[in-house]
Amino acid sequence: MRIIGLKNCDTCRAALKALGAVSDALLVDVRAEPIGRDDIARYHAAFGPALVNTRSATWRGLNEAARGMDPVDLIAAHPAVMKRPVIEAGDQLYLGWGPEVRAALLGEA
Repeated sequence: MRIIGLKNCDTCRAALKALGAVSDALLVDVRAEPIGRDDIARYHAAFGPALVNTRSATWRGLNEAARGMDPVDLIAAHPAVMKRPVIEAGDQLYLGWGPEVRAALLGEA
């Protein structure tokens, strides 16, 4: 299981701690290990506009030209603008660490 996010993100760390207790979860820090365009495109195909975190500090710091970029190009150039974590569990993808994702991955009600 791969958790795609940032090592200093509280949500990503919470997901890693919980999932690491039940699996061999690995955190991939997108700043240290940039993800490829193919993966970004796959995530965008699965989650659409929700993949771009328009509430992030990174987003707020972008100019209008950058905000208008293709989402795949935008995330490739500014990985911290991606909503996180993206969790790869086998052939399933999950976005975020909300109750629905926790229920699906941990069986929490």
